[in-house]
Amino acid sequence: MTSSTINVGIVGFGWMGQVHAKALTRVLQHYPELGPPPRLVAVADPADDGRLDYARDVFGIAWTTPDWNDLVSRDDIDLVCVAGPNFTHRDVAVAAAKAGKHLWIEKPAGRNLAETLQIADAIAAAGVASAVGFNYRNAPAVELARDLIAAGRIGAVRHVRLQLLGDYCAHPDGALTWRFVRDLAGSGVIGDLASHGLDLAQYVVGPIAALIAETSTFVPRRPQAVGAASHFSRGAEGPLLPVENEDHVLTLLRFTSGARGVLEASRASVGEQNSYGFEVHGSTGSLGWDFRRMGELQICLDQDYQGASWTTHRVGPGDGEAGAFQPDAAIPLSFDDLKVIEAKRLLTSIVTGTPEGATIADMVATARLVDAILRSAAEQRWITL
Repeated sequence: MTSSTINVGIVGFGWMGQVHAKALTRVLQHYPELGPPPRLVAVADPADDGRLDYARDVFGIAWTTPDWNDLVSRDDIDLVCVAGPNFTHRDVAVAAAKAGKHLWIEKPAGRNLAETLQIADAIAAAGVASAVGFNYRNAPAVELARDLIAAGRIGAVRHVRLQLLGDYCAHPDGALTWRFVRDLAGSGVIGDLASHGLDLAQYVVGPIAALIAETSTFVPRRPQAVGAASHFSRGAEGPLLPVENEDHVLTLLRFTSGARGVLEASRASVGEQNSYGFEVHGSTGSLGWDFRRMGELQICLDQDYQGASWTTHRVGPGDGEAGAFQPDAAIPLSFDDLKVIEAKRLLTSIVTGTPEGATIADMVATARLVDAILRSAAEQRWITL
């Protein structure tokens, strides 16, 4: 790291790579005391669809390349953002760690537990800082829920519901992109959406001790993708190819504390867009959060056991990191703001040497649960962690 800046290279400049770039350019606007500041110096992406032009023209990133190896090998880069498709994560992250670069890697990190462990081992051996893309835990309402539960405000947690439903794969003509191919993506909705729910469950409630799961693939064949298609793209008039991973998962959870839970995730639910959230029911109260109303926490506290009602707490500057963005209550944050918080915590970790925010250790914990869900569905039995 230079004395004046933390130089950043981004591998993969689709939507998520651009979200990383925006977060890094904004982070000092919200945390002016943070230092040294990040500086975007390089982008790598093989796609021939104008992404590199966009990086140069809009973000002012002077050096771009289609080959991530060229970026990782640069001596002047301190931090590498790994934001490409799943099949690139392990190779890029391991190479970057071995080159002494700090890492900001999107979930699910590796395509499977073995690859995620390889990434974690490389990070540990290099002694570099890490962050993973579990951005929903950064929502101030989620952090408030965690604090209330830890303080015993809802009593002993009894049962938890987690929901992560989307429709981005509901159309039967949706193109068969890399997300549907096991060798390229690993799991389907489990690694994509359920991993967020698993992280939220453990972050807010506590460790998961055992689980049983069932998976389904609702659209078993899809038209072949053409070019650099996103997972929102429609297929062409091409051959139908098999979908190799799951569209939907139902999981029963047993927490170490004795609490019970259920997690449902789907990428093919008609009528649902980013329907992510949780309810936590305790012996004396309950809490609920919905990402689509991110600035609100539903609370049921300090009442009788029967006939209790819910109220809405609107996030204000005293909740979580909200004060770095807005000066008053009921001014909502955005998805991109959660990534700014993620960037701030990683940059702080780099400077202090003390991990802050979600790290590769949190990703390993979630990858173990993803692996257990896949084994449970295949073997049709409870898996103990």
